[in-house]
Amino acid sequence: MADSPSRSGVFQASTDKRLEAFAESISFDRRMYQQDIRGSIAHADMLADVGLLTREEFSTIRDTLKEIEAELDADQFPIRFELEDIHMHIEQALIDRIGDVGRKLHTARSRNDQVSTDVRMWVREALDTVDARLLELQRAFLSRCERDFDVVLPAYTHLQRAQPVIAPHYWMAYIEKLQRDRGRVADCRRRVNECSLGVAAVAGTTLPIDRNHTAKALEFDRPTANSLDTSSDRDFMLESAFVLSVIASHLSGWAEEWILWSTVEFDFIKMPHAFCTGSSIMPQKVNPDTLELTRGKSARVMGNLQTLMLLVKNLPLAYNRDLQEDKPPLFDSFDTVIASLELAIPIVEGSELQRDSIASRLERGYLDATTLMEWMIRKGMPQRRAHHLVGAIVGEAMNRDVPLSELPLDVMQSHASEIDESVYEILGSRNAVEAFVSYGSSAPEQVRSQIERWTKQLAAS
Repeated sequence: MADSPSRSGVFQASTDKRLEAFAESISFDRRMYQQDIRGSIAHADMLADVGLLTREEFSTIRDTLKEIEAELDADQFPIRFELEDIHMHIEQALIDRIGDVGRKLHTARSRNDQVSTDVRMWVREALDTVDARLLELQRAFLSRCERDFDVVLPAYTHLQRAQPVIAPHYWMAYIEKLQRDRGRVADCRRRVNECSLGVAAVAGTTLPIDRNHTAKALEFDRPTANSLDTSSDRDFMLESAFVLSVIASHLSGWAEEWILWSTVEFDFIKMPHAFCTGSSIMPQKVNPDTLELTRGKSARVMGNLQTLMLLVKNLPLAYNRDLQEDKPPLFDSFDTVIASLELAIPIVEGSELQRDSIASRLERGYLDATTLMEWMIRKGMPQRRAHHLVGAIVGEAMNRDVPLSELPLDVMQSHASEIDESVYEILGSRNAVEAFVSYGSSAPEQVRSQIERWTKQLAAS
């Protein structure tokens, strides 16, 4: 059997098979094979540049690594659990095929900096995928704005009806959330994008390597600055997991709202049946299972952040084998969030507002009460007095089971003599929406301006 790259001559016994099974990570880290091969080729190129490999040796290593990559692409590469991880598998295959030239690849490199570099490249690509999906979801919400511009919705606080908003104002609330998510992704990516390769195990190397060469070849912004820190650093994983947790939280909140909106009790929205499921016993059921799973899977993403935080909290400098366990929760968080985003996009695009149902109950809940209070303030009334008086007027309307717009003028005047006939110009949910004027509000002019801004911004992304 060929020698294992990870065991030196100091060992007096073979690895126990139980340890091989306990220590393997090939079952989950093989997904980084492209990053490992790319990093290995860049490392070999640098070694040739500084004279630690010949150009002929580099070409042999590069070409053989490409052959191995093709076999991995085609799922024709043999897996041996005694080789622990994808890095050992690739290196052993290289040695098996080209002998001592393959043994030279690991010059001035440790698995510590090799793994860190591979994960950084993998995370960088995964963050780019997340950002692309966030952008698609923003565009899906934006695509609804024109077709739903005439729909007035109740906005809620404490899950109680509060004030009226036009539908695109609601859609753009999620565009704003997603833009903050994209900002966090971009910030995180900047800290990910430093190259670990060349710090070796922990202290650097005495060999004349060029770390800037490999950093540039692998499209990193710069090499990391401290070998001790680099060997142990998993901050970029923690930050990625946090960013993904916030995205999952946003998706979960959206899912919860639309689950409620799809009920008979709300009847605000109808979702595409392609993303719903039925019941094994109740033939009438159309269940929003995609949204329920989006809400449920967010718990996994947040749990993975907790797992990673606990994993690193007591580790001394520098590398410790505990860090092998960082990849399953990291991979799972990215997989879960990307899948959730990919499903959210067609749901947002394909769902339909139940316009008649929304309109038939729009005046329930006195959404125009705050507008009435502010109308009285503009008449010169102190806010606290206006607040109290409108509460009393709403009480009258509730007792009569009528909206404010149908309450007789003399009844309102019995509470506040300042009220005159012009009050009916701002009562009713549609009139109340038209009365908004502040920047960032649901005023149609403000919303139209925001739609134009987002149309330009997302087109340029």
